[in-house]
Amino acid sequence: MELKGKAALITGASSGIGAATARALASAGVRVALLARRSDQLETLKTEIQKGGGEALVTCADVTKKAEVKKAVDVCLKAFGNIDILINNAGIMPLSMMKNLHEEEWERMVDVNIKGVLFCIGAVLPGMIKQASGHIVNTSSVAGREVMMGSAVYCATKFAVSALSEGLRMELGQASNIRVTVIEPGAVATELIRGITDKDIMGVIGPAFQNVKPMKGDDIARAVLYALSQPDNVNAADIMIMPTSQG
Repeated sequence: MELKGKAALITGASSGIGAATARALASAGVRVALLARRSDQLETLKTEIQKGGGEALVTCADVTKKAEVKKAVDVCLKAFGNIDILINNAGIMPLSMMKNLHEEEWERMVDVNIKGVLFCIGAVLPGMIKQASGHIVNTSSVAGREVMMGSAVYCATKFAVSALSEGLRMELGQASNIRVTVIEPGAVATELIRGITDKDIMGVIGPAFQNVKPMKGDDIARAVLYALSQPDNVNAADIMIMPTSQG
């Protein structure tokens, strides 16, 4: 599928997988709208993309705020005319042991990892249905397939994203010509681990990943680009991508 000239909205674009995906799409000729809360990092990325000959737009928003998401989508539509691709990448991972009752972190994960995904889908879906085309890419995790010790709530949110993606694919594919892909990465070197505050959890995940060489954001970006580049009659519905060293 020809991507040049398409318009994409990328959440969580200020770093990690989101930033890498923005660079990859811009290099393929996609006009990218960069959405996150950290405007300074988005502006730096925008400048980098523009210096490389790409087209980028900064739109700051918190994906847990429905009104902010709607406003950001309206800005994108005004600038680009349409949104062909949604990369639902924003997410957090403050892992903790359930017994330690990090309840505020549980709520925040539900808000960002589930409700944020839903708000973004809700904001772009009417336009995609009207134009009878589009592609929604949701970032889940290998944790959306397998529950890991100390990751109960995080896994629950990612199981939800994976289930949501499959339900969307079934509903939208034939009816509206909208493709849906869920990306399920294993270990990736991103900022996610910095959000962990539970001291007990490091004794659990440390040994499990001590011999794992994590992937880079660029590795996931290539998988996203692969899914987006398939012919119109092909939906790469589920891509699990793992480090070679991860068991």
